[in-house]
Amino acid sequence: NSKAVLNQGNIDGKTITWGDTHHPAISETQGKYDGQFLFINDKANPRLAVIDLRDFETKQIVVNPIYKSEHGGAFVTPNTEYVIEAAQYASPLENKRFYPLEEFNEKYRGGVTYWKFDRKEGRIDPKESFSLELPPYSQDLSDAGKGPSEGWSFTNSFCSERYVGGIEKGRPPYEAGCSAKDTDYLHVINWKKAAELVAAGKAKKINGHNVLMMETAVKEGILFLVPEPKSPHGVDVTPDGKFMIVSGKLDTHVSVYSFEKIQAAIKAGKFESKDPYGIPVIGLKDALQTQVQLGLGPLHTQYDSKPCLAYTSLYVDSQVAKWNYCEGKVVDKLSVHYNIGHLMTMEGDSVDPKGRYLVALNKLSIDRFTPVGPLHPQNHQLIDISNDKMQLLYDMPLPLGEPHYVVAIEASKLKPGVRYKVGTDSRTDKPHPGAVRAGEEKIVKKGNKVEVFGTLIRSHITPETIEADVGDEVTIHLTNLERAQDETHGFTVSTYNTHASVEPGKTVTVKFKADKEGVYPYYCTE
Repeated sequence: NSKAVLNQGNIDGKTITWGDTHHPAISETQGKYDGQFLFINDKANPRLAVIDLRDFETKQIVVNPIYKSEHGGAFVTPNTEYVIEAAQYASPLENKRFYPLEEFNEKYRGGVTYWKFDRKEGRIDPKESFSLELPPYSQDLSDAGKGPSEGWSFTNSFCSERYVGGIEKGRPPYEAGCSAKDTDYLHVINWKKAAELVAAGKAKKINGHNVLMMETAVKEGILFLVPEPKSPHGVDVTPDGKFMIVSGKLDTHVSVYSFEKIQAAIKAGKFESKDPYGIPVIGLKDALQTQVQLGLGPLHTQYDSKPCLAYTSLYVDSQVAKWNYCEGKVVDKLSVHYNIGHLMTMEGDSVDPKGRYLVALNKLSIDRFTPVGPLHPQNHQLIDISNDKMQLLYDMPLPLGEPHYVVAIEASKLKPGVRYKVGTDSRTDKPHPGAVRAGEEKIVKKGNKVEVFGTLIRSHITPETIEADVGDEVTIHLTNLERAQDETHGFTVSTYNTHASVEPGKTVTVKFKADKEGVYPYYCTE
């Protein structure tokens, strides 16, 4: 059953067995975490997963039909109408098309995808989803507007130079070429109007997916650009929706953009220029509320429950900066260990942050833990932010993988179940066709197919013996009959590389081909 969900994420017939997850997002109602669903992206293989927080199981994986990579996902609109996913490295949008890098500016494109979420079904609806074509500027992270800015979304970029590298040919390295200009672009998008345009038939089908082209977006007045300090790595809308905070990681400042000023410039038609693709560019001074110098390598920002207080990670300085974006001043700094990337405050990207604690997601741990070999654990540090001065409380080692974003939610908002209705397929939330009750267990053999309908209960598997001929295809359905909480059973067949976790009431299916003569024990693993 879980393999069927994983297979949804296969790309062009290739089985994908790993992912590079970056940014989880909890579903929201009126901008507040509601504890119903979790979404997370895969940067390496442009995909999104839907996780139901009633049982914390992945229910769906969708593959982006036009991108080859992404980084800016997942971000939700205030009522989870859409889940936002932005491309990162530009590519031709059409499947299996190649164009030489000499045609990069003309043939390669970025974009932002708005995945339509059907809350009743608990699934993304690809047919009602759409993308907006964007220039090949290497789009990065996004955020959705709140309050006065609801209906708009904001997406960074970090290579508006459109540089393609070539160090092996004697050209400057990619990173240097993508940092040549002093500014990149913040994309300002009216997603509500974009959805209306798609519904009106103004999108183009690419790979069977609705794509609103740049030319249409510009003509309809839903796409604008604003300069932002070079190579930004995050755009974060304030809880009241009035400001967007951008950190240019190659700049020592954070920039506070005013949504009101941006709207005034749009209404007045006050643009300093157009980019090479005809997109109107709003002047930096016309959009900026203030800039605050925080330190070296500012990356990401989260918010406090107290008005106007924000926390920004400083990668080079290995610090967290606490600052006031209304007054434009630094309040406190705390050193962390070491080289912080993302950070998180409690529900700190919602309209109602809870304050009290912050987690620093540090990329290096170096000397903080007992050595276990060349691969060091990551270090997540818990910080008390309830007082004027921040206080480090705890170091938590985390194995494998570079840390990225995390989310935290008040435990009282989660309402997970402790058992399924007997015979439930947890991946579809529907009755499993292979479910049976006690006394109904059976083995059915037809030709070279053996189908087993079995049950699990402390501490017994029925049937106790299964016989099959070499070459038979064996399908085993198992129903956990337990009603008691936490009585999960596991199941495996020796050497056949199959395993199932079966929570109370759940029915699962395992399949394998009996291709070796012999005796193979099966047993409960939990």
